[in-house]
Amino acid sequence: MTAAIRSILTPTAILRLVLGWGAFAALLLVGPLLEPPVPAPLLITALVVIVGVILICAFGVVNEAEHLAHRLGDPYGSLVLTLSIVLIEVVLIAAVLLGPGDHTTIARDSVMAVSMIILNAVIGLCLLVGGLRHGDMAHNRTGTSTYLSLTIVLAALAFALPALIGTNGSYAHWQELPIIVLTIGIYAFFLYRQTGSQADDFVEVDERLTRAPAEAAGRSATGTEAGDAPVTVVEGEPVKHSIVDIISTHRTEIIVRLLLLVATVTPIVLLSHDMATLLDDGLGRLGAPVALSGVVIALIVFLPETITSIRAAWAGEVQRVSNLCHGAQVSTVGLTIPVVLVIGALTDQQIVLAESPANLLLFAVTLLLSVTTFAAKRVTAVHGAAHLVVFAIFGITLFS
Repeated sequence: MTAAIRSILTPTAILRLVLGWGAFAALLLVGPLLEPPVPAPLLITALVVIVGVILICAFGVVNEAEHLAHRLGDPYGSLVLTLSIVLIEVVLIAAVLLGPGDHTTIARDSVMAVSMIILNAVIGLCLLVGGLRHGDMAHNRTGTSTYLSLTIVLAALAFALPALIGTNGSYAHWQELPIIVLTIGIYAFFLYRQTGSQADDFVEVDERLTRAPAEAAGRSATGTEAGDAPVTVVEGEPVKHSIVDIISTHRTEIIVRLLLLVATVTPIVLLSHDMATLLDDGLGRLGAPVALSGVVIALIVFLPETITSIRAAWAGEVQRVSNLCHGAQVSTVGLTIPVVLVIGALTDQQIVLAESPANLLLFAVTLLLSVTTFAAKRVTAVHGAAHLVVFAIFGITLFS
């Protein structure tokens, strides 16, 4: 094992893997003991242990994500974390659909919960934290506008259109194919542009963040201090090497960190999925609404991304917040909807996507608020407070 790999696979990183996968294996072994109704002491103990393991693993995911983001730069670094979590979540939703029972609304409920959490709770908290610490923060309006444009289109296809042209909230079979093709097409085109010619639309533009690297690069002609991406100085201006050059130079580190990130985030999602039954049991005894369980699970699944976003906001990196949150939103809808529609068609299951009038109104308010918030050159703590209020209202509707 090389020194570079040993520096990544630290005892702490290995411990997180052992805890995460060990907890998942333990749940498989004691599964029969956790079948509802579970005795209250055992239920509470199991939930506390699961949440504790998830938190420990989440900090490991955040650590690897930040190293990758620093090495690759945005939008590539943020995209790695986002796709890792979203892809695993999509696989789990697909597994539920392919399993026993009736799960006609699982995709709709999951995506709606994730959308309200990302677009209101996480972004609201990030803007509040960043705004209170740094004041007004500049973001790259072209990149953020791209995210929001796709969010509006994909949300309309997922939540609104089925109620208008479908039957009982579901697309007709002949309508599903064009919806699948259009969704995959626009999402693939977005990724192609984001990682290609439009990559610069997703980098930080706040002078407080861009000035320091430029000055540091001006002081060093090589810019190859430990942990820094390769930089060349041309006439006093730093010129970052292309993503291909960076990957070629640091191939081993990037591959190992990618594998470690996926290996650490997978038990988080698996444990969250197993925890759903326990939560349903516990919340049912308390008389809480069933939908609340889905929101809690979504919060836990996206915990690593939430922590990473808040830390970025604390550092004043509001464009990275947008890359993480808006990127996760676009990826969640862009990947989940085609997958569940394909599974529904192959297994002859009804997939209900149309949302209730109350949730459609809240989602429309969320989109309008997002557009007005990020249309400004600088975002503030007040913008964040407004998003948090909408999320609070969403919480109220769960109990209505």
